[in-house]
Formats: sequence, C-alpha cells, structure tokens
Amino acid sequence: MKYLLLLLFCIASFIALGQTKEYFLLVKKADSLYKLKDFASSASAYTLAFKANNWKGFSDDRYNAACSWALTNNADSSFFQLYRIATKADYSDYDHIISDKDLISLHEDKRWLPLLELIKANKKKEEINYNKPLIQALDSIFDSDQKYRKMLKGVEKQFGLNSKQMDSLWKIIEVQDSVNLLKVTSILDKYGWLGPDVIGWQGGTTLFLVIQHSNLQVQEKYLPVMREAVRVGNMDAASLALLEDRIALGQGKKQIYGSQIQKNEKGEGSIAPIEDEINVNERRKAVGLEPLEEYVKTWNIDYKLPKK
Repeated sequence: MKYLLLLLFCIASFIALGQTKEYFLLVKKADSLYKLKDFASSASAYTLAFKANNWKGFSDDRYNAACSWALTNNADSSFFQLYRIATKADYSDYDHIISDKDLISLHEDKRWLPLLELIKANKKKEEINYNKPLIQALDSIFDSDQKYRKMLKGVEKQFGLNSKQMDSLWKIIEVQDSVNLLKVTSILDKYGWLGPDVIGWQGGTTLFLVIQHSNLQVQEKYLPVMREAVRVGNMDAASLALLEDRIALGQGKKQIYGSQIQKNEKGEGSIAPIEDEINVNERRKAVGLEPLEEYVKTWNIDYKLPKK
C-alpha cells in the first residue's frame, strides 16, 4: 500500500481535481479500515469516496483501493483501479508495485504481466529527459533534510517541546539546512526551477522543502521563481500555497490558506491567524488542498469554519 506522508515539516503535494469534503472523509475512513485489516469495508469506502467526487480520485487513493480489493481476492476490481492509474495517470512506480505484498494475489493472473509492462513503459517515458546526476544529488539533500526532522516528534514526546534535547536536535537541523540551502540555491541559480520531467517529483519536492525551511529573505527572493514554476507546470500550486502562508506570517501578516500551525509551551497546536477565514476552504480547494477541518486533524485540532 502507498501512503502520502503528511509531516509537520514535509507536506505532500496534491493534484487539484475538485475534491469534496466527503471524498477526504471517506478516504480517511478507508485508510483506517485498512489498518484494522477490514479490507472489504476499506475497498467499499474507497468506492464511495470516488462516487462522492464524480468518480474522480487521486492516484494514490486508487492504488490503495486496488490493494484493499486484492486483499479480498477481488482481482477484477483491483485490476480496474491499477489499469486506470496506469493508463489515465501514467503511473510509473515499477519498483514499488512489484514488491508490494498486498498485491501478491494478482501475480498469477494473466493481467499482471501486461500491467507491469505498461507501468515499465510509463517509467521509461517519464525518465527519458531525466538529469540523473542532479536527481541523485537532490535525493541526498532530501534525505538529509528529513533525517533529523523525523526524530522531532519522538524527542518531543519523550523529553518535551522546550527540552535541551529538542534544542540540540534543532541546532543540528539548522546546520544541515544551511548546507542544503547552499546546494539548492546553486542549482536554482544555474538551472532555474526544473520540472518533474527533468528531476522527478521528489526532486521538485526537495527544492521546495529547502526553500520552505530557509529564512524569510531567501523565501522572498525565490517566491517569484516559484510562482513562475507553478504557472508553467513545473511546481504544484499546493506547495506554493504553503510558502505563501509562511512568508505572510514572516512579514507580520495573516496567512491565506491556513497551512501554518503554531504551538504553545505545552506543545498544543493551533492555527495561525487567517485572512478572510470564512472563505479559506474555497482558496484551499482552488490550489488542490483538502478542507482545513481535515488538514488540522494531524495536529489534533478540532476546527470549525466560521459561519457566513
């Protein structure tokens, strides 16, 4: 099964497809049922999610639905989802699908090998213009950006938000961020904001993360570059929205999309002030972000949109 990781410092990008709140609720229900090993109910919940969204869905959600169907030995429904993302969304993660244990029941089916050939062709087509040395460099930067940030939650839980251990960890992160920033700005100044056809989606995510984790001056410098990247399709609008929010708060303004969470001394999260809060979900939907009520549940925040 594939998951979109939603971390405090690493927000996965979304593709805008006119999502509904019901869609996200049903997808989360399907995910929960999968974790409970109620695969039949999970698969049914995914179907209801797609139905609620005019039969549209994210590729990762369709992949996960295929996994749930495969685990109930419903090969027809599983292959339907897999062939759909392979033909309609050019799904290309060949290495993942061949090693996914959820799909073992499909391996002897006559449709399996043709599916793999289709995915392999997608992968070959996707990588034809790849700058592989640059991708390798960006992969290394990504790993170093995330390595210590993945420790934050555990250290905070064990020692507390304002502990010496947290301070030490943040100092390590700040040093690594400085090193990564030098590397990324060198790439940006030489090549500009490259698209996924050259550096892959993770390469673009790496560029975004390093700029997102830099200081306000650097963020402001590269904001026009990122806006242009969104305009020409080299970057997704959802990621740009996160940076727009961070810059707005850094400038002493209110955020636009509600993406930035602040914590008090007890470690309790709250949403930083939002401009025109009553219409925030309309703006989030326009850039492919889920409703704010769902987004903030990651921080155990119970949010209700103000009434008009």
